[in-house]
Amino acid sequence: MNFFEELKWRGMVHDYMPGTEEQLMKEMTTAYVGIDPTADSLHIGHLVSVMLLKHLQLAGHKPIVLVGGATGMIGDPSGKSEERNLLTADTIENNLQSIKKQLTRFLDFGNIPNQAEIVNNYDWMKQFSFLDFIRDVGKHISVNYMMAKDSVKKRLETGLSFTEFTYQLVQGYDFLHLYEHKNCKLQMGGSDQWGNIVTGTELIRRKANGEAFALTCPLITKSDGGKFGKTEKGNIWLDPAKTSPYEFYQFWLRVSDEDALKYLKIFTLLRPEVMEQLALEHHPAPHLRLLQKTLAKELTIMVHGEEQLQTAEDASQILFGAGTSETLAKLDEATFLSIFDGVPLFEVPKAVIEPGVNILELICTHSKVFPSKGEARRMLEGGGLSINKNKVASIDASINTSDLINQKYLLVQKGKKNYVLLKIV
Repeated sequence: MNFFEELKWRGMVHDYMPGTEEQLMKEMTTAYVGIDPTADSLHIGHLVSVMLLKHLQLAGHKPIVLVGGATGMIGDPSGKSEERNLLTADTIENNLQSIKKQLTRFLDFGNIPNQAEIVNNYDWMKQFSFLDFIRDVGKHISVNYMMAKDSVKKRLETGLSFTEFTYQLVQGYDFLHLYEHKNCKLQMGGSDQWGNIVTGTELIRRKANGEAFALTCPLITKSDGGKFGKTEKGNIWLDPAKTSPYEFYQFWLRVSDEDALKYLKIFTLLRPEVMEQLALEHHPAPHLRLLQKTLAKELTIMVHGEEQLQTAEDASQILFGAGTSETLAKLDEATFLSIFDGVPLFEVPKAVIEPGVNILELICTHSKVFPSKGEARRMLEGGGLSINKNKVASIDASINTSDLINQKYLLVQKGKKNYVLLKIV
């Protein structure tokens, strides 16, 4: 399959300008996607655009990522119901450097003919005076043309600042600049970017007497109508400090069967025949979640690597009884707390356990894991009490600071699935 056929099969084409497919068949084409550096990490909402560029490069074309240092100072009204906070130059620069690092996991920036590039539109916008901009750029696009854009019309009732109104001109000029300086002939993005992108193609036509193209992908949704990529805690980030690899893995593991197959096409490089086989194997035993496990594995490796995948898989087994004390000892604090999020937690003074303390004293007197020693003793004698995944074999067993997980936690397990955390403070 060529690039265009690949995207169509994967459900990643929403709209495109006439001639786009022919241009991609004709020659190695440079294309770009814009990302505004509103945070110091990409989140999974950005992955669609990044995967567009990855497929583009694999098909022999040249990808450019435009990190919007200038446009990030303005704010794009597309798909927004209100104006967002504007960012300082220092914040944007910090965010930009972090995003650059993450993109190297997806795109090849090496010394090849179609090597990926990262550009920052602040580099060419910072010397542009307001008067120069409205004279050299603004005169080529009419107000009527700009007002006709959906991103503008949808905001007229709630209010649209002049800053946001001019966003499409700034983005349009980005396309013109890349067309003139990088021979970039295609801009890609989400379907909500269509208006901004075609403003760029129109500016190229009017000011440079050139031809450029646009291609958008559908906005990703969940089968139940919920917003993709959002959880109760917010965005699913690619930065492991913001979203642990375990949480990242679990997000994909929890998607519905319908979404799993759709996401496999969009977010992985698996071939059609592989996906067809996975779907056939999944159908008779959906409870085994083969599609979801494959999706979680592929994405975790792509974003975090093999080692973090292994950690995430091991961590996922802990709640289902397969984990060991060695598994627990390897977990970083963020992953450990992610696994046991919502589990009852009791704080115990460090002085209690420093000299060593009897386990029954710890869980009955110094915390309220059990309401009475009698109940705790019966659970212990029945083989149902574990500390850090080790069964407690004797009522005389004791705990000290060397037993702590991450130097501050003890995991108490009552029976198969009831957990309590003790935090030593």
